[in-house]
Amino acid sequence: MNRKTLAAIAGTFAMFAGTIATAAGNPLLAPWSGPYGGVPPFDQARVDQLEPALEAGMAEQLAAIDRIAKNPAPPSFDNVIAAMERSGRTLERVFTIYGIYTSTLNDEAVRAVETSMAPKIAAFSDKITQNEQLFARIAAVYDARETSGLTPEQKRLVWLVYTDFVRSGARLDATAKLKLSEINQKLAGLYTRFGQNVLADEDGQMLLLDDEAALAGLPASVRAGAAAAAEARGQKGKWAIVNTRSSVEPFLTYSERRDLRERVFRTFVNRGDGGGKTDNNAIISEILELRAARAKLLGYATHAHWRLENTMARTPERAMELMEAVWKPAVARVHEEVADMQAIADAGKAGISIEPWDYRYYAEKVRKAKYDLDENELKPYLQLDKLREGMFYVAERVFGLHFKALPAGKVPVYHPDVTVFEVSDASGRNVGLWYFDPYARQGKRSGAWMNAYRNQERFDGEVTTIVSNNANFVKPAPGEPVLISWTDATTLFHEFGHALHGLSSNVSYPTVSGTNVVRDYVEFPSQLLEHWLSTPEVLDRFALHYQTGKPMPRELVERNQRASKFNEGFDTVEYLSSALIDMKLHLAGSAKIDADAFERDTLAALGMPKEIVMRHRTPQFMHVFSGDGYSAGYYSYLWSDTLTADAWEAFTEAGGPWDPAVAARLRKYVFSVGNTVDPADGYRAFRGRDPGIAALMRKRGFPVPVEAPAKGK
Repeated sequence: MNRKTLAAIAGTFAMFAGTIATAAGNPLLAPWSGPYGGVPPFDQARVDQLEPALEAGMAEQLAAIDRIAKNPAPPSFDNVIAAMERSGRTLERVFTIYGIYTSTLNDEAVRAVETSMAPKIAAFSDKITQNEQLFARIAAVYDARETSGLTPEQKRLVWLVYTDFVRSGARLDATAKLKLSEINQKLAGLYTRFGQNVLADEDGQMLLLDDEAALAGLPASVRAGAAAAAEARGQKGKWAIVNTRSSVEPFLTYSERRDLRERVFRTFVNRGDGGGKTDNNAIISEILELRAARAKLLGYATHAHWRLENTMARTPERAMELMEAVWKPAVARVHEEVADMQAIADAGKAGISIEPWDYRYYAEKVRKAKYDLDENELKPYLQLDKLREGMFYVAERVFGLHFKALPAGKVPVYHPDVTVFEVSDASGRNVGLWYFDPYARQGKRSGAWMNAYRNQERFDGEVTTIVSNNANFVKPAPGEPVLISWTDATTLFHEFGHALHGLSSNVSYPTVSGTNVVRDYVEFPSQLLEHWLSTPEVLDRFALHYQTGKPMPRELVERNQRASKFNEGFDTVEYLSSALIDMKLHLAGSAKIDADAFERDTLAALGMPKEIVMRHRTPQFMHVFSGDGYSAGYYSYLWSDTLTADAWEAFTEAGGPWDPAVAARLRKYVFSVGNTVDPADGYRAFRGRDPGIAALMRKRGFPVPVEAPAKGK
């Protein structure tokens, strides 16, 4: 999340009277103290401090912006752009704590703060981007950028700031600006309600089992996790299948009880769609209507055109072209997969037609029949702690980064489950801290993600980064290992790729630091890191049996490798249907949208296989409707994977996964440069040419289309 986004997390100046005085003594406002250039004061934070701290931070930044805007000196890079980079430091620190509470410690008190702050946040952002005096000074620096002796990074930063202001309405007249601010404030409130509704359905719904016979087919690790989840909810001696992906997917994969699979499936896919107070359909319709109005106000055909203007894709049409090229072969592969599953069901005289709650269950049976591989064979070798060591091994060999665990109490943490690691480069110089929060709990949003608590910078002195990885593994009983699936192991490496992107940053200005790159490029480094999981060097050292300590047998590794493209139709269609719905929703313009009907009718027109549902159905699509982040941008995972597949072939065409020359280019042109260069230029510098779609199709096992040769430099 870039500094401008962080700055956008706040409210209107008119509401700030007396704020600084009432916030006096609030520990969230103080500069961070302690080692490593200061660390977040999680040990001092309380929920009741959040709102006054946010308001004080906003008031402080607005005052700084006012000084920049009214500076009588001629506009220059230092007194405008660099001054803006220096502003808002207090607010950034506060928002780090606020983000922790809203994503991992979200209870009723936190939700009340969110609800109160959301419209203030949007209004605050508009106070800055709609400041006419400020924009005039930014425009003057922008106009002189080629003649004022700026470095390439400074020119890039000026361009980014200027275009962001323009795209945020800086050129609108006063009436339009007021209308835009009203829209943004309404959207902020709707985003908060949407996310809280999904979280309420995840926290408040579960399948509670009190009969061990209902656990038929579940591996011991899944049973243990369900028992622990029940005990955590005051139901010791029972088993809880909670309404989050990390609990639901293993149950759907292994449970022999088809009736229970259907119950768990329906509860999960209907989050936000239950018709009660947590139903999100009306919220979605209003969000889409407001986004369309905002795009029109800003001069764009649709929200999708506005969102994609400054991405690698540039236009929705180019993004759609890629998705449609992959969609048809993916659907064809699904039909083949379903035929294989139906044959097994028929042979077993199940007397059923494959339904969505059967897909994962029968897919495992096909995997066993075709590849003699049960994913459950892999789990005893996939210990969370050992895989974490494997990630560190990759970080050292490919990126020259070393991780050292800090003793408990060395730096404050916000929950006992969190561990912290010091990160240094090959010379021993500290480059940052890595916080790891692996376990699911009530109040923590589902899924896995990376955050930057502080961005790397050096323009006013060296500042090291602080990043985190967050997951939702089921916490085991004391002394027991956490055994995870191959899919979860891949996700673990993926999110660590985001962390390495932040930790490798080597730039001057925080706005262009680390992962602050365009949406359809940011997933490229993280997706690329997934590939190292399956290398022999990682598996032989770190895929160790939790009881014997022996590495995963070679024949099991080979069986897993042969099955690597298995179920690729399902994986691609499940994801891509969500991406297509996202884009088509936002290309619909001002049309009134009934989310459920639009989803149903659009999927039917696309030829969506009836045996699959979207990975994220519209009423629970947090990426798209809990903020603008991935709106009209969920395609970006596929766009980034086009780069990923091609980049991995750069390694395989050279000396292999550990080739030092390719790794050096990767660090130099991708991981360290942040947003200081256009991502297309950065990729060409790494690869020597543009990517094509062929590597992506090879990676997924789909027919490779005839395409024009990739362009050279």
